[in-house]
Formats: sequence, structure tokens, C-alpha cells
Amino acid sequence: MAIHIVAEQDLTERQVSSSTAIPPLLIADLPRLYQQRADRLLRLSADHPFGDYLRFAAGVVQAQRRVLEALPLDAGAPLPAPDNGAPPLDAAVFPRSPRWRDMLRALILQLLPAAAPTVRRALETLSSLPDSVADAEAQALLNGDFARADSARAPFLWAALSLYWAQLAGRIQGHALADGGRRQYCPVCGGAPVASVIQAKGAVPGLRYLHCALCESEWHLVRAVCSSCEQTDDLVYWSLDDRRAAVTAESCGHCHSYLKVVRQDKDAAAESVADDLASIMLDAKLEEKGFSRSGINPFLFPAG
Repeated sequence: MAIHIVAEQDLTERQVSSSTAIPPLLIADLPRLYQQRADRLLRLSADHPFGDYLRFAAGVVQAQRRVLEALPLDAGAPLPAPDNGAPPLDAAVFPRSPRWRDMLRALILQLLPAAAPTVRRALETLSSLPDSVADAEAQALLNGDFARADSARAPFLWAALSLYWAQLAGRIQGHALADGGRRQYCPVCGGAPVASVIQAKGAVPGLRYLHCALCESEWHLVRAVCSSCEQTDDLVYWSLDDRRAAVTAESCGHCHSYLKVVRQDKDAAAESVADDLASIMLDAKLEEKGFSRSGINPFLFPAG
């Protein structure tokens, strides 16, 4: 891991000072994030060819915020940083509690009253699943085994998992430290990013961070390197409009992957999940060119 979390007592003074110049890790302010995301989805849905789906996504995000307020994760004990530098909330092995299913049930109750018929059927089926089946589908999503998860249920399962993991991220006890390793995965949960975000504010405006699709954390990666293989040449930037666009895609000729770049320095309201989803036509363009998406959008899972 290029950025890992270590216990405070294991840090040297030099490591602390070097990691504060550019914060290597940012933990999400969830109420603010959900509000910004929902507002952006609704704004982008106007006159959009997939406006109905963007509004559906906004409804899920609004439900996440309501569940966060009504059913927050118990404070619990701080989560210590692992001794081996592994992600403390590694989604592949972290023993999640049944609390995530409580959040799933609460999300379903929030969404059912206004759900369209097809969405209602998916929600009702999901609510009647045995816990073991819901857990198996959730783990398949976390493992990237999308063929084993029902596509109609996946956005709701992920919304509950993300709400659970993002709250746990705020309980991690330790200090984020940058080293010279690879940075393609989240140092908190080991998950894939949604997109890169070029920030307009923060400690140093213009920095690039990768935004985690699961725990909503962001970790620093220098610009003009591939976010998947970290090669620095044969990178091409694509857009649907022009260079002033708030969303571009960075493709790599080495690993033949691409990831969106959300430019908050060009549009301060731009948001990783919302703008990535709304620019789905750019994904089609890149796939036609033979590039594969390296990230995950919680409302746009790849086919199994």
C-alpha cells in the first residue's frame, strides 16, 4: 500500500511532518457528502437522457442520509491500525456486524413509498431474502464477483454496505502515512475508486485524490500518472465536450484502463459519484476504443 495507516506511537517525528504537507488521506463528512451528491444528481438530471435514473440515484442517496441521521452506527471502540500496514477495514476479510443489515432494512423502508413498480419489486424481494443470502450477495459485491449478485438488488446492498463502512472509517485510530508503493486501492478498505477528483479547496488546491466507492474516503495520488498501473507516459485525456469540461477520462496505453477525472477546479459543485454516473456516454466512448474501466460506480456495476 502506498498509503497506509499506522498507530500514532509507531510514527517518527519526521514521518508526521512529511505527511502533513499534503494530507495523504481524507475521511468523508457523510452528511455533507450525501447532501452534495443528491443535489448534484438532481441538478444533472435536468434534460439528461438518463434523467430518470439520476433521480433514482438521488433518492437512494437521500435515503442514505436519512438512515445516517435516524440509525447511526454505535460509537463503539476506536479501530486500531493493523501492525502489517494492511487496510484496517479490508472489505475482503473485515468481520462486518449484522448492523449493516439493519441499515439495509431501514433504507428499504425509506425507499418503498415512492418507488416505481420495478424498483418496488426489487426492494420487496430484497426485504424477504434470508440473512444468509443477503450476506452472500453482499460479499460477492465486495469481492468484485458481480455475477453472483442480482443486478436489481446490487445498488441497495451497496448503499447499505457503504453507509456501514463509511461510518467505520471515522473510527479508525491511527495516522495515514504515504510511502513509495502503489496507490490504486483505498488504504482504508482496499476498495476501488469511483473516480479521481481534482480539488478546488483543501490544504493545497489542485491536488488529485481518488474517491473510494465503498467507504467514501479519499487518498492522494499525484496527477498525470495512471491511477491503475502508475505509468506516466501514454496517457490520453478524453471528454464529451472540450478541455473546459468538468469531467474527463484518463486512459492508459500500458494497462488499457481508464478512470474519470472530476474537476472541481472547473466546477466547484462537481461530485465524484454524480458526475461519473452522468457522464456514462464517455464510458461508452472509451470502451469503443478498447479501454476497460478500473473503477466502480455504486449505481453502475459492471455486468457479471
